[in-house]
Amino acid sequence: MTTDFWQGRRVLVTGHTGFKGGWLSLWLHRMGAHVTGLALPAPTEPSFFAQTRLADLVEHHVGDVRDMQVVMDAIAAARPEIVFHLAAQPLVRYSYDNPVETYATNVMGTVHVLEACRAVDSVRAVVCVTSDKCYENREWIWPYRESDPMGGHDPYSSSKGAAEIAIASWRHSYPDGPAIASVRAGNVIGGGDWAQDRLVPDIVRALIADVPVSVRNPASIRPWQHVLEALSGYLMVGERLLEGRRDAATAWNFGPSEEDAQPVGWIVDQMLASWGSATGWDRPNVAGPHEAVLLRLDSSKARSELGWKPKLRLNEALTIIVDWHKGVAQSGDARDISLRQIDQFAGHGAA
Repeated sequence: MTTDFWQGRRVLVTGHTGFKGGWLSLWLHRMGAHVTGLALPAPTEPSFFAQTRLADLVEHHVGDVRDMQVVMDAIAAARPEIVFHLAAQPLVRYSYDNPVETYATNVMGTVHVLEACRAVDSVRAVVCVTSDKCYENREWIWPYRESDPMGGHDPYSSSKGAAEIAIASWRHSYPDGPAIASVRAGNVIGGGDWAQDRLVPDIVRALIADVPVSVRNPASIRPWQHVLEALSGYLMVGERLLEGRRDAATAWNFGPSEEDAQPVGWIVDQMLASWGSATGWDRPNVAGPHEAVLLRLDSSKARSELGWKPKLRLNEALTIIVDWHKGVAQSGDARDISLRQIDQFAGHGAA
């Protein structure tokens, strides 16, 4: 990834009020891009968007990707060179209670963005962010490759698989349109994530409140990675698409090193130790909906073809997250802390 490449670029980010979209928008602004954001209001209180005062740095538009006309108008007005599509309903457990909203946002929202980008001649590239959960999860020990079949047990996972199928269809059906890539990351973690029913935010809330962490599935293994690891991969793909590299218009996995696929209980213990907390954790005696136990990503394609590789080991990533939240809890400026972490990550060698 070349920092200077983004200087003066016109970029539109959907979902910029969310955790991942907020970090991406801040990083793009840091590199000199002109960023327009389209999203619903920030989904949590507090939020990374509000804490970093991101509305002061980007052209902020409130709108719903489920509304085709809203998407068309926003992209036509912004006339971006590239669109990063991150707007989504991102939670597995929420999807069980709200399946229609999940499919409408994750599938039709993606279709609306793709069609709007095809209609605006300034758009040369689209990077659609889906999920590692788009794969038909067979609970096996082997990591999933980009060529493995799409699927999903729950509404969220299957909606991401369906979105991937739509993305591939647009790519093949409209070869004269924008170059389209999809990117799939692991369980992305970082400072400023306040989502409900997500492990690291739940840990942070418990640490701040000085109460034990409630852990549903301590043995579940996930491909954990810091948000900047995933975003660096997305930016690499975007760069190549804008350079006219049609071979990059495909699907990409960005997962952590194999040894950093750790169980939930290990994550909790590491964060408790890093925070200096002795509250411990407990497991609620409440049955919940199905959640995958084992999931790993094969990122060898990104390593060999893009030269991408993780920079941080998982223990480093967790320390950085604790530093972010401790700093903000002690009245530090969230934007300054985030920009410092971006700069430090950009200068960090590979793990």
